[in-house]
Parts: sequence; C-alpha cells; structure tokens
Amino acid sequence: MIQMNYSRKRYNDDDIISIRDEQITIQRGEIVGILGSNGSGKTTFLKSILKLGDSHIGEVLVEGKPIEDQFEKVAFITEEGSYFPGMTPMEYGTFLADFFSRYDMDKYSRLLAYFDLKPYEKIKSFSRGQKSKLEICAGFSKGAKYILLDEPFLGKDMFSRMDFMKMMVATLLTDETILIASHFIDELENVIDRIIIFHNHNISGDYYTDDLRAKNQDLKTILEEISGYKKDKYREINM
Repeated sequence: MIQMNYSRKRYNDDDIISIRDEQITIQRGEIVGILGSNGSGKTTFLKSILKLGDSHIGEVLVEGKPIEDQFEKVAFITEEGSYFPGMTPMEYGTFLADFFSRYDMDKYSRLLAYFDLKPYEKIKSFSRGQKSKLEICAGFSKGAKYILLDEPFLGKDMFSRMDFMKMMVATLLTDETILIASHFIDELENVIDRIIIFHNHNISGDYYTDDLRAKNQDLKTILEEISGYKKDKYREINM
C-alpha cells in the first residue's frame, strides 16, 4: 500500500506561507479516481507521491519502504511524456526494457497493436492522442504494481477513452494499485473503487463507490457541491 504523511506549502497574495498537513493511505489493489476541476491539485498530489517538485515535505512509504527504494514498482503515466521524439515506438520500448527488469516487450507490442500505433514510425510524427496512447502502452508494460496516471484521457476521443478503460480492466492482475487523475467522470465511475476529490489544492472528499451506491448518492452531485458549481450561472449573462 501507499502511505503518505505530508505537508503542502502555499503562498497567498501577501507571500505568507500556509502549511496544510495531509495523511492518506491507498490500499493495495484499489483503483482510485483522483477527481477535481483543472488546477485543483490532482497533478500535484500524484507528483507528491513520487516526491517530484517542491510541494512535498514529509514521508511516502510504498509497502512500508521509502518511495525512493520502490521506483521499480511504480509507473507514472503523464501527458508530458517520457519518450524520445526521434525514436520509433519499438526503439523506445527496447530502451525501457534495458532499464526495467520486469518490462514486458510482448505485452508492449500487443498494446501498440491494440491502439493502432505504428511500431516503426518516428514518435515525433504522432498526434497528441497517439503520443498519450504510447505512454499508456509503455507504462502498463513496465510490470509495475503501482500505476499513477495523470489525465490519461486528454487528446482522446470517446471511443479511444472506451478502449483505454477496456484495456485497463482486461490487463490488470489482482494486486495492482491504480491512481487516475482526471475530470472525466463518466469513464471512471463504474470502474473505480474509491474517489478522492480535490478542491483548491485540498482533499475535500474521500469516498468508496460502494458506500455511495448504498446511500444512493450521485458522484456528479457531490463534485458540484464541493466545487461550488452553479448550474444556472449562465443566466447571469443576460441580467
């Protein structure tokens, strides 16, 4: 499991530092949706797990060990990409296989075919959506037990998003832990076990989907309440 004890520092308009402490545990095998509007803190949270950037102060444990000792077990899939544009997908996969002992080139090749990515074309010729799919292929082939995805649906059409969800469900074993940061609710709602909601860079909600269903609560309504979304705000335009 992932255990986090951390503080995040923020600066207000007067450059006064505000510290907020957080403690959270992600159980092994959970599929967790990290939800919230753009700029709410989803990406910062994922990077905090990996101790990227300066937003993290504190401790992150994976299976009881510091995250620095467990990077082999973690895959971070981000729209920013880690590929080399001058490579082909097969060259990129071979490069990764040299670094990660559990890298599965056969699975990687099958995922490239599943997403209709041409294995011997230069990555720099790919569209944004194709590059995102390539990162997904690479991340899910690493043999990682903890997979962190930052906005995996960006640049993808409805059918590509559906294909991604089917692929994820079909290829998972029994003990992978998945964290997906997204604002696409519909694609996630029937797959995730747990929802962590961010608002203004704070954790404003933490729910298990089974509990919500048992209480007949609607996730979209909860998100609207937490974000302060006003359905009728458009009416103010003509006031």
